[in-house]
Amino acid sequence: MNKRIRLLAQEAGMYVDLNGAPWPRCMSAEECELAYAKFADMIVRECADIATMNQFQWDSAGGYVLKHFGVDK
Repeated sequence: MNKRIRLLAQEAGMYVDLNGAPWPRCMSAEECELAYAKFADMIVRECADIATMNQFQWDSAGGYVLKHFGVDK
């Protein structure tokens, strides 16, 4: 998992283990579900922001999202 995704997981209240895997810090199934939902929401919002910022560029918005998160095409 790259640095940006780890940071988003931590902001969502998740613990990131030594291998970079996010795990929710929760005591109940409801808390776990909320942590995963918040994490997903943060990723979607960041993708939407990137697409909006780059909508008039020559490269595709998808390319910018992949580059932002460090994901290979």
